[in-house]
Amino acid sequence: MAFSFRPLAIEDVLLILPDVYPDNRGWFKEAYKRDEFAMHGIGPFVQDNVSFSACGVLRGLHFQSPPEAQGKLVSCLLGEIRDVAVDIRKESPTFGKWVAEHLSAENHRMLWLPAGFAHGFVVLSETALVMYKVTAPYTPELDRGIRWNDPDLAIDWQIEHPVISSKDKNLPFLKGGPE
Repeated sequence: MAFSFRPLAIEDVLLILPDVYPDNRGWFKEAYKRDEFAMHGIGPFVQDNVSFSACGVLRGLHFQSPPEAQGKLVSCLLGEIRDVAVDIRKESPTFGKWVAEHLSAENHRMLWLPAGFAHGFVVLSETALVMYKVTAPYTPELDRGIRWNDPDLAIDWQIEHPVISSKDKNLPFLKGGPE
């Protein structure tokens, strides 16, 4: 096996640790292996997205509504982020709960968020390059979100004054009813 899969406090969210093989030239790792990920209910993927952001940029909390709800496999290719998953499945015993992990180019960790989770991250390094594979194509009319500073969620972003887009500043609170 080239990966370790560890459930977090919300069991459907998985922290994935790839085997990394360093040598005098640098390192090598497998970043994704369809069959191994499928054994853990991850995928299939239809689109890859990449974002580049400066220190302090907070993106999120975003999700896509059914019928194109997206599962996301998130990795940080350059720099470091605090990655957050919020359970928005109304029937779930962990509805409204969140988990967070530090993902970085240095630690090689990945986070799997199945459909039914809102996703966001904040950049902790000078810059960050984030890649995420998704299980459904981007569909603008199904694009949704939750306010990053929702007091009922009380997410610890580990940053004082994040840089937020006007779109993200005006997202509704979770109690405002994500679909």
